[in-house]
Amino acid sequence: MFERIRAFFSPPPPPRLPTVPDGRRYYAIGDIHGRLDLFDALIAAIEAEIAAAPGLDHRIILLGDLVDRGPDSAGVIARTKAWQQTRKVRVLAGNHEEMFLAAFEKPEALRHFLKHGGRETLLSYGLSTKQLATLDLEAIFARLPKLVTQATRDYIAGFETMIRAGDYVFVHAGIDPSCPLSEQKRSDLLWIRERFLSHEGPLEKVVVHGHTIFQRVMDCGNRIGIDTGAFRSGVLTALVLEGDQRRILQARANDGRPAEVFHGDRA
Repeated sequence: MFERIRAFFSPPPPPRLPTVPDGRRYYAIGDIHGRLDLFDALIAAIEAEIAAAPGLDHRIILLGDLVDRGPDSAGVIARTKAWQQTRKVRVLAGNHEEMFLAAFEKPEALRHFLKHGGRETLLSYGLSTKQLATLDLEAIFARLPKLVTQATRDYIAGFETMIRAGDYVFVHAGIDPSCPLSEQKRSDLLWIRERFLSHEGPLEKVVVHGHTIFQRVMDCGNRIGIDTGAFRSGVLTALVLEGDQRRILQARANDGRPAEVFHGDRA
């Protein structure tokens, strides 16, 4: 009798925290947007952590938007391919990868691409500033297949749209809150904003996403936004997940000197 009364007045147990599979550590990296300097710094920090914990199964997920706006999209793509040769690195497609590939299909799509950061991408693939300024749209369109090989385009076209791990799901932009994960549209996974960002209720899994820039990691319980605007802020963020723990790594530009990496507490 007294045990039942005591149990009735006892506080409920704390809610279970979201987890990733045992024995694994995940690094989710936000929108890189051509900032190879920050990407290289973050890779070095992650590699150092991997070397210090050889017993763990390390997984790296890039949340898309590797290209555009920053100065070295070509370098970021090449560095990603090289990293995949030595580590378990999976890459999500972002809306900027979609615009990049569409630019090879018709001139009007190229025009849209150039207006949204594509100029910097084409410069990184060898188009000169003079050519970009003097060539008309049709002439640039004709040069594209020579600038970016079919192999590179096929590689980018193979980026994924969703990755699941335990209680988390990783996407570029977000999800449609009204649909189960199994019924999500590619367009929402790459482009959605307001319908997802304004949703305050629980979701099927905790959504880790980029696409929308925040000044700091935005942990809203049902979602975690980690795009800290690397191309303009000089801050590239990685969310580290292990068991039920979360923390952050950030590569930050350093006034012309090599980027520095900062280790944060629980996100």
